Amino acid sequence: MKIRALAAIGAATALLLTGCGGGSSGSSAAPASAAPAAAPKTLTVQAAASLTETFTALGKQFETDNPGVTVKFNFAGSSDLAQQIVNGAPADVFAAASDATMKTVTDAKLTAAPPVIFAKNILEIATPPGNPKGIATFADLAKPGVKVVVCAPQVPCGAATQKVEQSTGTKLTPVSEEADVKSVLSKVESGDADAGLVYLTDVKSAGDKVTGVPFPEANTAPTNYPIAALKNAPQPDLANQFVTLVTGEQGQKTMEQAGFAAP
Repeated sequence: MKIRALAAIGAATALLLTGCGGGSSGSSAAPASAAPAAAPKTLTVQAAASLTETFTALGKQFETDNPGVTVKFNFAGSSDLAQQIVNGAPADVFAAASDATMKTVTDAKLTAAPPVIFAKNILEIATPPGNPKGIATFADLAKPGVKVVVCAPQVPCGAATQKVEQSTGTKLTPVSEEADVKSVLSKVESGDADAGLVYLTDVKSAGDKVTGVPFPEANTAPTNYPIAALKNAPQPDLANQFVTLVTGEQGQKTMEQAGFAAP
């Protein structure tokens, strides 16, 4: 009898272990595979040199809001960028520092929608720290012995400079005409120029590397900043999202903090 009882107990135990083993096998099944990560994408933005600091910040925010997206910027003079776009350079967004340079692109029917003005800017004189030449007015830039640097006439900051010259009757004789506003600023920072005509926002971003000299005549030549998604954008959806970011509340706050005026 004992032998039969022990056999029965052994059989029951074997069945119990077999049942547990089956349950354990089921629980160790491989979990369902996660959804595949989105393929990486690159958004290419052609932007005026004076937007370098603000757009770099907005680009980082855009990347944070859109995982897998890299924002690639090409900062340069607006006129050069417009010509690159017209000549077929691949890009998703164009942000210019003047209506005239944007018109080059719209006349070629290369924008996906009408451009939107998202900011305004005005010129300011930049001098080396401490303003060693004592420049106080726009007319001071025409004094003998003052080495002044400006943007080339086809560049928005150069066109604005010419407007101020015309409105004041002051003729400047620059020692250099640069391709963009950052190049002008660099000449001042290096001490190669006694003064340079840049934008108010450039003086602000340079901090203590230069001294800014505002002048009232700058208001006669304000600069508009239009932005547009491009017609043949490789990433049209992302292009529209970036334009929305720049023209929306967050973008406008960033522009205002940098010294740009509201459109």
